[in-house]
Amino acid sequence: MGAAASGQSSVGEPGTARIAVDLLGGDHAPAVVVDGALRACQADPALHLLLVGPLEAAGEVLGALPPDDRARISTLPIAPGDRVESWVESGVRSAVLAVAQGAADAVLSAGNTGATVTSAALGLGRCPGVRRPPLAAVLPTTAGRLVLLDVGSSIDPDEETVVTHARLGSAYASVVHGVAEPRVGLLTIGTERGKGDRLRRALPALLARADLPSGGRYVGLVEGSDVVTGTVADVVVTDGFTGNVLLKGLETAYAELGPPHRENPPRAALLLGVEGTVVVCHGAASGPDLAAGIAFAAQLHRQAAVAVMAEMIETQRGVP
Repeated sequence: MGAAASGQSSVGEPGTARIAVDLLGGDHAPAVVVDGALRACQADPALHLLLVGPLEAAGEVLGALPPDDRARISTLPIAPGDRVESWVESGVRSAVLAVAQGAADAVLSAGNTGATVTSAALGLGRCPGVRRPPLAAVLPTTAGRLVLLDVGSSIDPDEETVVTHARLGSAYASVVHGVAEPRVGLLTIGTERGKGDRLRRALPALLARADLPSGGRYVGLVEGSDVVTGTVADVVVTDGFTGNVLLKGLETAYAELGPPHRENPPRAALLLGVEGTVVVCHGAASGPDLAAGIAFAAQLHRQAAVAVMAEMIETQRGVP
């Protein structure tokens, strides 16, 4: 059934990426996750997968691969518990633990967002200064692409949390997208001064004074239309409730009508502010969506993106 994962640290060959895949995460798991894992493995010969979940589901992946490729698959069995919820949530906890112990380089899950965020924060640790790690998604725009955060982790953040998210988003745009001096905007219902709820009215002054990594700068209030065009900001910050509603609405529209730009980023979000690479897909993700999420996690690992972002933010905060 493939090599069993151990709790001992190991290091992959240069260029390889070892992704722990939560087989139990998602509305249609494990079948759709098996499909995504197969697609990802077939597309990237340097990809290694640690399949976390039922042995029979992992066996479907191994059985569909040529014998020479099966060595790239390891398994970490998860047995059914007394409650389905406990069984399902144990998958993402085990996947995160595999990264913490050095048996994998990144985690991919389409499971419960709260369980994933909590498991990552406890199992990997939060970066200094981060209280509530945000989920950052990339949206296609008419101008290219835009980082939107938070999209579901911090539903009711305070001002300090949103400012921290702006720093994380600026670092993300710089490291992953190569944006020099990222433009950071605050999502609200109008660009006139004083628009929005209490949180939006309090944030502009704080964001204007914030030191953002890589020369990032606050460019003011933005509306939903600005998210579609991408001409005003490279990064847009908001609370997780509004961000999740906007993300799902736009992704559904783009799936029906086509994206506004020929480039279509993976439908996956990166959990920022934790000491490891954790990629989250929608619960309703398809096999191709999950394959793209796995590929995205591998790309981030090969870029050492999380470590570079953490160093950039620490330098900006004046920490040696």
